[in-house]
Amino acid sequence: QVQLVESGGGLVQPGGSLSLSCAASGFTFSSYAMGWFRRTPGKERELVANMDAGGGSYYADSVKGRFTISRDNAKNTVFLQMNSLKPEDTAVYYCNARKWPNVYWGQGTQVTVSS
Repeated sequence: QVQLVESGGGLVQPGGSLSLSCAASGFTFSSYAMGWFRRTPGKERELVANMDAGGGSYYADSVKGRFTISRDNAKNTVFLQMNSLKPEDTAVYYCNARKWPNVYWGQGTQVTVSS
């Protein structure tokens, strides 16, 4: 059974940091691209950061220089380090695993940036 379990969300002040984790099970983690998406009310879910199976990374322009994605294949875990957080980063963050034709999603974790 495939599972993606996010953790680490919460409330943080503007300028603060949070680290999200996503523990995966039920598939060959190291061969999958892993990504973080986010959704805010009234908006489409957007890709925030992605790391492919070879370690190549991608970031949305809105988070470049502030967010860092990493993965630990030995622990089947992907991370998202978020620094210099802004109120507009407030969203539900979802972990995603992709290897054609499979796509898996976590349940999401809320991140709120507010003073």
